[in-house]
Amino acid sequence: MICFRNSLKLWFERRMSVSPSAFLKKNEENNTEFVETKQSQATFIAPEDPLQNLCLASQEILQKAQQSGRSKCLRCGGSRMFYCYTCCVPVENVPVEQIPLVKLPLKIDIIKHPNETDGKSTAIHAKLLAPEFVNIYTYPCIPEYEEKDHEVALIFPGPQSISIKDISFHLQKRIQNKGKTDDPKRPSFKHKKTEEWESCDLNDSKCKGPTLRKVIFIDSTWKQTNKIITDERLQGLLQVELKTRKTCFWRHQKGKPDTFLSTIEAIYYFLVDYHTDILKEKYKGQYDNLLFFYSFMYQLIKNAKYAGTNQTTKLTR
Repeated sequence: MICFRNSLKLWFERRMSVSPSAFLKKNEENNTEFVETKQSQATFIAPEDPLQNLCLASQEILQKAQQSGRSKCLRCGGSRMFYCYTCCVPVENVPVEQIPLVKLPLKIDIIKHPNETDGKSTAIHAKLLAPEFVNIYTYPCIPEYEEKDHEVALIFPGPQSISIKDISFHLQKRIQNKGKTDDPKRPSFKHKKTEEWESCDLNDSKCKGPTLRKVIFIDSTWKQTNKIITDERLQGLLQVELKTRKTCFWRHQKGKPDTFLSTIEAIYYFLVDYHTDILKEKYKGQYDNLLFFYSFMYQLIKNAKYAGTNQTTKLTR
């Protein structure tokens, strides 16, 4: 018994002979590693979600469709997820009556680059959700806008681009310039309207100025846009840029600023700003359902990335 006590005492003294500072340092390193791991997980688990406050219709039908997998397009018979990007219709397991329809304040033309991959484009979302207001053309097919350039705007960044709040001012100037080139001896509705807008103070909330009737968006990778934007049929149109909105697109192109939006983001954010800055009305989520498909896909991809990161973290421990 005495021998055992002496051995125990010796073992204890050796353990205590370890430098307290070394012990504390090792313990601190372990704690730091633990905190950093937790902080890293927390940062990934709770990133800022720019789409979390949208007023959306129930996405239960998309959840069911995602669980059941790809389904048949009732028009072309192709196998697709959620919708057929060729026929611009929902697939068989996504009943069209369960898809929200969005009423827009103006018409939208989308000019799609012929090399743009249909399955990767978000332009189809606008056609699915606002079919009466959206038309998609594949370049080089472009409608004629010359005679109506005083009521059309092209949404695209550039040195000549203006902000949304200045649209009415520039449309008014175009109408005034057109009025000067018309025959002054021939009274017309256009002259009457020009005089009304000349006397209208655009800073007055009751004055909405000239009416913008159509906006044009280009659906293409940024590298391919030059061919479309330089087309003579689009020259001279009022060009508008969305300067303050940031993308959350999962296919954002490397090297481009985060203000370069996907097509459906650009359409949505334009309409929101147009509603408040031009129509002078309070925005209450009227166009949020334009992101019905986009927000669901965004969440799916974000969750998949999180699950993949979690799995990698477990494997490296």
